[in-house]
Amino acid sequence: MPDTTISDALEAKAVARHVRVAPRKARRVVDLIRGRNAVDAVSVLTFAEQAASDPVKKVLQSAVANARVKADKTAEAFDERNLVVTEAYVDEGPTMKRFRPRAQGRASRINKRTSHITVVVTHAETAKPAKKSTAKKSTPKKSTTTKTGGNR
Repeated sequence: MPDTTISDALEAKAVARHVRVAPRKARRVVDLIRGRNAVDAVSVLTFAEQAASDPVKKVLQSAVANARVKADKTAEAFDERNLVVTEAYVDEGPTMKRFRPRAQGRASRINKRTSHITVVVTHAETAKPAKKSTAKKSTPKKSTTTKTGGNR
């Protein structure tokens, strides 16, 4: 039996593969819940208008259920309100290629994209704070060209 640290014992993960949602659209929904409390994240996904919110909500609820099972196995106290979504990301799955007839005997390709959705929940005490963006704001560079005394 492998050694489990405290963070491993309090961390649960769920993955949904081959979900018929474009990854770009699913990432918009996943960005809404990253770093939130799990109970709050479920309520956000319940009322989100995007179609991708349903599969993401299912994956989140599965991760919470996995955390409950993990806590029961280790005989730890479990409270769903203490869980935080520490990681949530969407990877690109296989793309189904379909063809649609077009004018003058041509055919155009239709890409039906799929996603792999992953959600990791952790207890709030052991959760690492979400990384804030460290990108520097860029200032506009001064032009090095000289003005010519042309048209005014």
